[in-house]
Amino acid sequence: MYRFSKWQQFTELELPFAAIGLVWNSMMSVAGGWFFLMACEMFVLGDRDFRLPGLGSYLQVAAGAGDTRAILWGMAAMIAVIVLLDQLVWRPAIAWSDKFKFETVEGAAPQSFVLAVLRRSGALATLYRIAIYPLEERVTRGFAARKLAARAEAPAENSFRRWLARAFGAALLVAMAWLAYRALATIAHLGPRELISLTRDAAFTFARVNASLVLGALWAVPVGVWIGTTPFVARIAQPLVQIAASVPATALFPVLLLLLIRAGGGMGLAAMALMLLGTQWYILFNVIAGAMAIPTDLKEASSVFRFNRWERWRRLILPAIFPYLVTGMLTASGGAWNASIVAEYFHFQGRTLSVHGLGAAISRATDSGNLPVLLAATMIMSVIVVTVNRTLWQKLYRLAATRFKLET
Repeated sequence: MYRFSKWQQFTELELPFAAIGLVWNSMMSVAGGWFFLMACEMFVLGDRDFRLPGLGSYLQVAAGAGDTRAILWGMAAMIAVIVLLDQLVWRPAIAWSDKFKFETVEGAAPQSFVLAVLRRSGALATLYRIAIYPLEERVTRGFAARKLAARAEAPAENSFRRWLARAFGAALLVAMAWLAYRALATIAHLGPRELISLTRDAAFTFARVNASLVLGALWAVPVGVWIGTTPFVARIAQPLVQIAASVPATALFPVLLLLLIRAGGGMGLAAMALMLLGTQWYILFNVIAGAMAIPTDLKEASSVFRFNRWERWRRLILPAIFPYLVTGMLTASGGAWNASIVAEYFHFQGRTLSVHGLGAAISRATDSGNLPVLLAATMIMSVIVVTVNRTLWQKLYRLAATRFKLET
């Protein structure tokens, strides 16, 4: 029996099965990076102002000044970069990952002009033969040689490595315990009123996070399935979705906030809108990836058995996209908690607009340099996120792995 090495198992078995989801989640990660670009490149901590040159700080300065023209120019530059990335990176990656789709009947495959040019390029074929293929062979042989060397190591050397690993683990535990003690000592300066206020803020943010998840799923699931199962629509919609997801909602927030305030919606509705704009794309991208991964033969089987629309959704689509939907909802939940820091506390035209929430408490404490409140709010948010992951998302992942796993 032929036995794969760990490297061969990863490159020839695990990576191909995860290729479609990996590409779409990479796209979503880049879109999330664009979303937080403004917060990362320019922020205030107490009396210190940190900023880096870049589109994020440019857009944040323009948003703070209410300069609509500068915002539009910054967004135009950002959209140009996003379109280039879509054509040169993501569309070829999607077309390439389609070959790893698990099916026995050939279906319509995504197309990419750039990927077609690369595949026909004689220069790249020569580069692969001369440089890349020998490097792959060297890496594979290196892993194999390391495994053989590990088997041949003396027991004394293995025991030394185990002792070193245990010492490192003990030092890490001591460092974590010291940091936890310092954090608790800092939080101990807070009074009951402040702790009650943070608990109330956590409840408000928790409600906004879950509301944004529900609202995002209500439209992202049907639209994602439509895009992922219709090749013609996918060719048109995929780049548009990528552009829309990558345009930072924080850049649009000043205009949106101004419209909502004039309409009487207030900062509460604006915060919900910004959280939704920042998180709905996680659900949409994962649902599209799940719909694209549905084998063509299963689609044809549903047509042969004449499933009506409800049966098609209940017996084929929802079970097939369930693992992807769980991943999308989980990442959207994390994105919503992150977005709350930006959405619930905003500097606009020389004013500071905020609502009750844990994100607003973190941003306010950062502005004022109030370390005890900042630590307490961050720890409360971490505890809530970990608790929800343990009690809800892990159970859904186990359900997806046992009941909705596609395998032969």
